[in-house]
This record gives sequence, structure tokens and C-alpha cells, in this order.
Amino acid sequence: MEEFSRWIEWLAQWLGDLGIPEPYRTPGALGMVYAAATLLVVLVVVILLRSTRRRSKKPEEQAAPSEEELERAREEEFLSPPEVVPPVSAEALETLPKEVPEKAPESLLDRMRSGLAKTQSSVVGRMDALLRNRARIDEELLEELEEILVTADFGVKTTRDLIESLERRCAGATDPETLRTNLQEEIRDRLRLEAAPLDLSRSAPFVIMVVGVNGVGKTTTIGKLAHQFVGQGKKVVLGAGDTFRAAAAEQLSIWGERAGVSVIRHKEGADPAAVAFDSARAAFARKADVLILDTAGRLHTKLNLMEELKKVRRVLAREIPGAPHETLLVLDATTGQNAIVQARLFKEAVEVSGIALTKLDGTAKGGVVVAIGTEVGLPVRYIGIGEGLQDLRPFDPDLFVEALFQKS
Repeated sequence: MEEFSRWIEWLAQWLGDLGIPEPYRTPGALGMVYAAATLLVVLVVVILLRSTRRRSKKPEEQAAPSEEELERAREEEFLSPPEVVPPVSAEALETLPKEVPEKAPESLLDRMRSGLAKTQSSVVGRMDALLRNRARIDEELLEELEEILVTADFGVKTTRDLIESLERRCAGATDPETLRTNLQEEIRDRLRLEAAPLDLSRSAPFVIMVVGVNGVGKTTTIGKLAHQFVGQGKKVVLGAGDTFRAAAAEQLSIWGERAGVSVIRHKEGADPAAVAFDSARAAFARKADVLILDTAGRLHTKLNLMEELKKVRRVLAREIPGAPHETLLVLDATTGQNAIVQARLFKEAVEVSGIALTKLDGTAKGGVVVAIGTEVGLPVRYIGIGEGLQDLRPFDPDLFVEALFQKS
């Protein structure tokens, strides 16, 4: 207490030296002491709080280590002895999952068989079941085979031709298996007459005009063709001539981006002939190898729409000699005999020169492939057997028949 009094007297005297009047010196000294004590208490409390907060911080909230600390940690890590990993026992190895071998890619024949599975079951599967219970070839057997072919959309005319040919081929034969072999050869012979691959070297640019009704897969077919031609080293230009269907040009543009090719398009509702004109000019100026022109999904019963397709052909012919060099009609195999009706009418209206038959994998009526050549006289250029880019295949009659008739 005496020490405190001496501090008060010293502070009062110091205040007097500073010129503070006598009545205010002692109260001022006391105030200074209390203020200093309060400040000290506050400082201690702050230090205690900060210390407590540091200890409660999560590791990720801690301050980043300095460069010196990091360097010391690296040295300690490098100087520490390496971790010794014990060898895995044979028992432990047995518990590990076995490595699954990669699935071998399907051959073209297997892919074709998969795509024709429904047709194979409808035609060859039913025929094999029919022959399995017969000891000889007779009229009743041929009648039942005729029914199988008609229901698989071979068409009445094509079916009658096949049955008549089988009657001649199998005359005197008794083994029903002979019927199967001869039917396979008859179909192969007819398909060979239909098959004709595109010869893109006939012109530069080679112009393909794609026609067909809505919903058959024209835009998808064009996209897949562009992808395949680019893979062959060809420079391709696409023309978005379907200016009436909403989003048709956008869909074609997406395919163009995927394939890495240029797409010539106008606004919706524009004149398709104007698109054909600009597409031909662009293909010629860019020295393209192939120009593929999309067209609106024409109803083949509308004469005025067919006339518009003829106008597009005339415009192409004026800009590029001989164009279009291929008028490719896209048909949906699932429509069966209706596809043949479309083929006849389009052939009469716009000089169709080839067929792309899509969606064969989705139908049991693949016999329409045979009927098209027999009844319409048009070569099948491409067939679609799936959704993949490589599932639009150039038509190979030998591979088609092998896939159709091969026994499991």
C-alpha cells in the first residue's frame, strides 16, 4: 500500500511539473494508474483468447508454412528411411479380382448378323424349322416357304419368281436341305445384280442429292456418309436444302461439326434451289471432292413438291456438269412394301439412281432388300444395320447373304 502511495505521489509531482494545478494532480495520478491497469487486463485477455483460438483451429485453417519450414520438411522426408512393403502372399493374391480381358471387336460379319437378327429369325429361322420336320421336297413345302417369304416382305412378285426358280433347281431332289442351299444362291444372284458401289472419281465435285419422305433418316444418312468420306481422305461440303422442316438445317450443321465439314445453309423457308445453287458454287470454289445436298422430306404423292425437286436438279446441272451424279433415295426398311411404292414414284419423278435402306436392324422384313432390285430395278448402295457411325454399310450382297443364312 505504501508502494502504491509513493507511485501516486510521484505521478502527482510529475503532473505538477507539467503545469497541472494542485487540486487536479492527485485525481489525475489515480486516473492514470487505473487506466494503465485496465489496459493491462485487456491486453492479457486478448492474448489468452488468441492462444485458445490457435489451439482449436483445424489443420486446413492453419497458416501456410514458411519456405524455411517447407525446406526442413523436405530434408527430413528425404533423409527418413524408405517404407518397407512386405510381399503379397499367394493367399492374398487369390482374393484379388481377376483381370477381365477386353472384349474383342466384332467382325463385320458378326456386326451384319447382329443387324439382320430379326430378319434372319423371320426368314431363315422359320425355314429351318420347316425343313427340320420334312423328309422330302413337295408342293406343300414350297407353299409354306412361299408364305414365309411373303410375310418377310420379299413381295408377291419376287416371291413367285423365287419359288419358280426353286422348283426348277430342285427338280428331282429329295433332300429338303437342297431347298435351303438353292434359295441362298437365288437370293445371292439377285442381290449381285442390285449391288453397285458409288464411284466418286467420276466427277470433282461428285454431287449426291439425297431424297426421301420425312422420317426415313435422310439427315442421319448424310451425316454418316460425310463421316465415312472424310475418313477416306475426301473433302466434303454439305448443303442444307431441307428449308421447310423446323431444325433440319441445325441437325445437319451438328452432323457437319462432328464430321469436320462445311455446311451451306439459308434461313428457314428459303428456296431450296437457292441453297442448291450456293452449295454447288461453294463446293466448286473450295475444290471439294463430294457435295451432299439434303432435300425436304417430300410426300411422293404431292406433284408440286416433286416438281420442286426437279428444279433443284436443274440448278445443280447448270452449275456442275452432269450433277447430280447420284440421286440417292433413302428408304425405311420397317415400312416394307410401302418403301417399294416410294421407290417407284421417286424414280419416275427425279431419276433416282440408288437406294440407301435404313433401319434394317429394327425389322423382320429385310426381304425388301431383294424386292427393291427385282421390282424397281434400282441398285442398293447402302444399308443401315444400327445406330453407330460405321453401321451405314456399303451394300455387299455376298456378306449380306452369308450373314442371313449362317447357322448359329
